[in-house]
Amino acid sequence: MNEVILHITAGKGPQECCWVVAGLARAFTREAKAAGLECALLDGAEALPASVLLRIAGEGSVVFAAQRIGTNQWIGNSPFRPTHKRRNWFVGVSLAPTPEEMIDLEEEDIDYQAMRASGPGGQHVNKTDSAVRATHRPTGLVAMAQEQRSQHANRKLARLKLAIMLQARHQQARDDGRREQWQVHQELERGNAVRVYAGERFQLRSA
Repeated sequence: MNEVILHITAGKGPQECCWVVAGLARAFTREAKAAGLECALLDGAEALPASVLLRIAGEGSVVFAAQRIGTNQWIGNSPFRPTHKRRNWFVGVSLAPTPEEMIDLEEEDIDYQAMRASGPGGQHVNKTDSAVRATHRPTGLVAMAQEQRSQHANRKLARLKLAIMLQARHQQARDDGRREQWQVHQELERGNAVRVYAGERFQLRSA
């Protein structure tokens, strides 16, 4: 079965962009199911997530993902600041690294610690000690995973999140001379969206 993991990020955008990340995850889930694909939220269940990870599986998942990679735009009034004049909000979508691409992440460099899940997430958060904190000793980066039901699954997810963090660090180093808002997770090329959504129901418009 074909499978990809999409990373949707607000970068350093305001809380409106985090709200768009959550809405876009719901929109992608809806579109995936309409296309006959499986879609599962791996991480980012809170109300205003800075980023989420979506697992897309099934025949055509690679094409589905490719059509969404890049900057995605949402058009609408801020749900938090009704008088705010801005109506265009941008978030980034990229493919999460595969195990083969995690060349800078050696298993022996990671310390895993089992712990009890806590914080937002509602019914999706386990109350057992299946949550995992992963620490990458060479860099000091720390990732937490608690959405999955087993410690093994959360361990894999924590490692994936570390890989994304390392990827972002490398990207930031490459973009050192650029403005700070263009250095987070990936570049969000404002005004050149690959997909455009509008309204509270995130209806697709032409880009």
